[in-house]
Amino acid sequence: MWIKIMIAAAMAAGVIWLLTPRYYHGPVSDHFDGTRFFNPGKPLDKSFLSVLKWRFSGKREPWPEYRDLPFTDHPPQRVQGNGLRVSFVGQVTTLIQTQGLNILTDPLWSERASPLSWLGPKRVHPPGIRFEDLPPIDLVLISHNHYDHLDLATLERLWQRDKPRILTPLGNDTIIHRRIPEARIETGDWGTQIAINPQLRVHFEPMHHWSARSPWDRNRALWAAFVLDTPGGHIYFVGDSGFGGGDYFRQAQARYGSFRLAILPIGSYDPRWFMAYGHMHPEETIRAWEMLGRPFMLPTHYRTVQLADTGYDKPLLDLQAAMTAVRAEENRIRPLMAGEHWWVEEMPKDAER
Repeated sequence: MWIKIMIAAAMAAGVIWLLTPRYYHGPVSDHFDGTRFFNPGKPLDKSFLSVLKWRFSGKREPWPEYRDLPFTDHPPQRVQGNGLRVSFVGQVTTLIQTQGLNILTDPLWSERASPLSWLGPKRVHPPGIRFEDLPPIDLVLISHNHYDHLDLATLERLWQRDKPRILTPLGNDTIIHRRIPEARIETGDWGTQIAINPQLRVHFEPMHHWSARSPWDRNRALWAAFVLDTPGGHIYFVGDSGFGGGDYFRQAQARYGSFRLAILPIGSYDPRWFMAYGHMHPEETIRAWEMLGRPFMLPTHYRTVQLADTGYDKPLLDLQAAMTAVRAEENRIRPLMAGEHWWVEEMPKDAER
């Protein structure tokens, strides 16, 4: 009897070992224990059972059925010099055009944010730029491996068409290379800097989040924010983040001094007992914006895919209330409909660092 139990336990352990992806091997650090990544001093306190509790007890607010957008964006081929044009494609996908470069953040053109093409969270609007209207893409930034941020089908289309450089935190290259073996991927740890050309350097910065693509690979790959260092000013992109006491936003302001544009998430934050660790409420996003020095801000992570209990319009309503509470300057924060774009003003010379 005991022999059978031991054999069954060994077989179960073997199956779990085979199912557990090993995305990254490297030295231990203040946010990597040799196996999994973590936020220093703020361990993830939600288990898979918490996910089940939320899914079976949550009260989802209503979202509309799929509907087309009234228009889509038709971006120029290039934006030269310090000009800065940013398009909102949907979720946290943006097209940043500056210094003659075309940069995509967490590109998602698939119908679903899911490992399955026929099941899972489905977008309620088409992308704000049709794929065939995209200019040649030079650089792709992938913040982490959740399905609404690392979409392999979209990356494969981009690679086949444009062969862009792909920048992503440690471990995510393994996921991408399984689908696109020849992809040109550069990975970075928090604090890594990568020179793209003489006009652009990309910095990997901490963000308060976590990672997983299955129940077996939690925190096996790193997550990160990005700072784009350009002659026209710093651009700060955060894909997903909990507020985490604001530490990482304070650090970013202390390190870079000023930002021309901050791209910050505002959605998927209910219920708070479950979502607060990884997603900011708009009030927290506004606090982060203030810590960054009140730069121009593009909100993201709303009105695309329902991933939480938060209603379709609620993030924008809560954002407006939070902006009113701190008397945010008119046009300093600009929520866009998918398909809209924004020519961001240049920074005053005395504000640059």
